[in-house]
Amino acid sequence: MSDYPTTIDRPRIVEIREVRLEAPNVKTFTFYDEPCGKAEAGQFVMVWIPGVDEVPMSLSAMQSNGYSSITVDEVGEATRAIHRRKSGDFIGIRGPYGRGFEPIRGKALVVGGGTGIIPLTPLTEQLARLQAKITFLIGAKSKDELLFLNRIRTALSEVEARVITTTEDGSSGLRGLVTDQMGHILAKARFDFMYTCGPERMMHKAYLWAEKYHVPMQASLERFMRCAIGLCGSCVIGRFRVCKDGPVFSSEQLREVENEFGRFKRDCYGRKIEL
Repeated sequence: MSDYPTTIDRPRIVEIREVRLEAPNVKTFTFYDEPCGKAEAGQFVMVWIPGVDEVPMSLSAMQSNGYSSITVDEVGEATRAIHRRKSGDFIGIRGPYGRGFEPIRGKALVVGGGTGIIPLTPLTEQLARLQAKITFLIGAKSKDELLFLNRIRTALSEVEARVITTTEDGSSGLRGLVTDQMGHILAKARFDFMYTCGPERMMHKAYLWAEKYHVPMQASLERFMRCAIGLCGSCVIGRFRVCKDGPVFSSEQLREVENEFGRFKRDCYGRKIEL
């Protein structure tokens, strides 16, 4: 990111080049932006919707030709406004920000739940290019909400890998939660690293399994963010600022915030909200 230190903090107006429906309430928006094309998997951008709000979004694709994407779940006012945008419309972008995932060449376990699959997908594509051996546990409430499944399978088709799907309603793969399978998998195989993103209670369970089997882990956390540059303090967890020290945190960092991680986060007023 040292190649463009002044550009990333300045909002840039980008044109939406393509809109693609991924799931009933999830859309991918593709745009051209050179700094985003140089981002790391796991980094995020601040997306400005004029007259509505500015919100953090994980990058779901970053290409060397400068085309990048965000994948948006319609859950509130800002995301509804983004969902109304069409090809040819404009949004504001600043970033990319934060600390992304650190890919390894060994044997990796990737655990994603719900929209947490979004930043894990470009990571998985990078791991595949490094010829890592990958087991991907992907979970959702139903078959329709399993994001990027074909994209993940395509990325892993050229390496030693397996994909295990779980759905809460049993409509695809194994019935239950994605973390239900972790104990069986970790008891039978050794992994050099684990990556996870999804609901924080899910990630906390993944963290406990990783600690039990002594597997180093990186988890991508979500917190309320206003500035994304470490000034406002709205996204703190323990001594860390998620926007600057994360959003990807290591096992060592998570041990420092065990009294908060998986237990609560804070709202826009700084009040604790139980997870």
